[in-house]
Amino acid sequence: MHRIFSVLYKEFLQMRRDRMTLALVFMLPMVQLLLFGFAIQTEVKHIPTVVFDQSLSYESRELLDSFSASGYFDMTYVVNSYADVNRMIDSGKAKVGIIFPPDFATSVNRGVPAPVQVLVDASDNMVANQAIAIANAIGLIKSQEVVAQKFHLSAPPYDVRVRPWYNPDGITAYYMVPAILGIVVTMTMVIMTSMGIVRERERGTLEQLMVTPIKSHELMIGKILPYIVLGYIQITIALLVGVIVFHVPIKGSLLELYLLTLFFITASLGLGILISNIAKTQMQAMQMAYFVFLPSILLSGFMFPRDAMPRLIYYISNVIPLTYYLDIIRGIVLKGIGFSYLAGQVLFLLVFSLVFLTLSTLKFKKKIA
Repeated sequence: MHRIFSVLYKEFLQMRRDRMTLALVFMLPMVQLLLFGFAIQTEVKHIPTVVFDQSLSYESRELLDSFSASGYFDMTYVVNSYADVNRMIDSGKAKVGIIFPPDFATSVNRGVPAPVQVLVDASDNMVANQAIAIANAIGLIKSQEVVAQKFHLSAPPYDVRVRPWYNPDGITAYYMVPAILGIVVTMTMVIMTSMGIVRERERGTLEQLMVTPIKSHELMIGKILPYIVLGYIQITIALLVGVIVFHVPIKGSLLELYLLTLFFITASLGLGILISNIAKTQMQAMQMAYFVFLPSILLSGFMFPRDAMPRLIYYISNVIPLTYYLDIIRGIVLKGIGFSYLAGQVLFLLVFSLVFLTLSTLKFKKKIA
């Protein structure tokens, strides 16, 4: 046990001397949460819109008011020809174009379908999907209002009541901030630990450890424990920023979140140490760490829903520890669920931790031999 504490003490001294490490620990979660929390928004509002109204009637203005009142469309430009609409969209000044035909009001008053053309710049897929969905919804709502007036109905013929759970207002920060926390921990644990043993080998301090009577598993424990402490410091800072700045509600148990986070931290650390045992230089370790880091962002469900991925990619994402931690942290923070619902995810992280740490220990033991 005293040998483990000896390694621990040396590792903490090394971290204390390494100011970059301390800066990463304290500043990385805060900076990334503030940057990505404000920057990443799945709901796109205030889309610049160009209008070509050939009707110039009360009916066309009423529909335009509905588009404006939604908050998703800003009537930035009013033009007098199709060519102007095309020019605005081609130049990127407008993302949406709304065109009313000359007989729009006549068609509405006669009770026949009145066409309204909505042009959407689909070069930005997220903006296009949002604009198309909102435009269709506005058209449906206004159609129901006209039908109700024509047939003197006191209410729409259908009463569909949608009740979104867990995030009823659709606030992106509630969904993204917990996921960013997982990204920060992945980045720090994998990249920092992957550089650890390689750095010591290059500096010659690893050979000093090899001649001591310390065992390989004791060395691994001594290397891992300081980073576990740093991981929890980062999580605490990130949660404080999420609650204070973005008002993210934590509906579940914080104690349970901290306990289950341990499995994710150890899995990430085991992967980082395994990389550091394989790599021969710090540059190789950095490249291998980013090779793990980028799939963690793209395939774990952080940015894109896994259910929409091709089956092969979906199965590949099952070998990424962050995939399971996102279910854990979003489940506890947003849904308030407990361990009974998350046992499968915890089991997978436990398996990852055991596999990575065992391989790391065996690989390091072979290097000593």
